[in-house]
This record gives sequence, C-alpha cells and structure tokens, in this order.
Amino acid sequence: MPDAQYLAVTTTTDSADHAHHLATTAIARHLAACAQIDGPVTSVYRWRGQVETAPEWRVVYKTTAARYPELEAHLRAEHGYDTPEIVATTVTAGSAEYLRWLTEETQETQETQGTEGTGP
Repeated sequence: MPDAQYLAVTTTTDSADHAHHLATTAIARHLAACAQIDGPVTSVYRWRGQVETAPEWRVVYKTTAARYPELEAHLRAEHGYDTPEIVATTVTAGSAEYLRWLTEETQETQETQGTEGTGP
C-alpha cells in the first residue's frame, strides 16, 4: 500500500454470524481498530459463468497500512469463500483524534504477537 497510512478494508460474507466472527476476531487481534457490519445487502455477480444473486453482509474495517498484510491474511484464513472480497481503500483525511485512536488500537501488543491463525 504505497503512501497510504490509513485504510478502510471491505469484505462480504454469507451470514450475520460469520460477519460478526470476522469482525470480532480481527478486532481482538488488533488488526483493525473498528469493524462495521451492515446487511443484508443484495449482491449480484458473475460466478463460474453464471449470474448469481445472494444476500450478503458487508464488514468494513478501519486499520493502518502497516496492519493490512496481517488483516488480509486473517480474512483469507477465516473466510468461507473461495475468492473472498478483500478491498482496501485509502483514507485520505480524518480527524486527528480518530486517526490517533485508530493507530493506538492497531498497535501489535505482546498478547497479539504470534497469534495469527489461532482461535479467538
């Protein structure tokens, strides 16, 4: 993520329960400061040559560019989709207080070191 310091990272999943799992496990590991879940949303997409329509729940994480690689790895490991949506958008501005909080909440701590890939 060149030149990006803060990111909003989006994924979607097939149930509210799985969205909650993806959100809480990422927050517990300090991979993001915040995760917002909305849904259901209706997704229309092409998959294996067919146009599909399905309800999904969207999870948007607020994180730092430094934590993005670990957040992406976490989502790949915990996600149920063959090809999960993992899209990072640069945050170009924000309040100093919020961005300071975001940075503090995503600092790797002694308890989070070496926990990637383990249960919550």
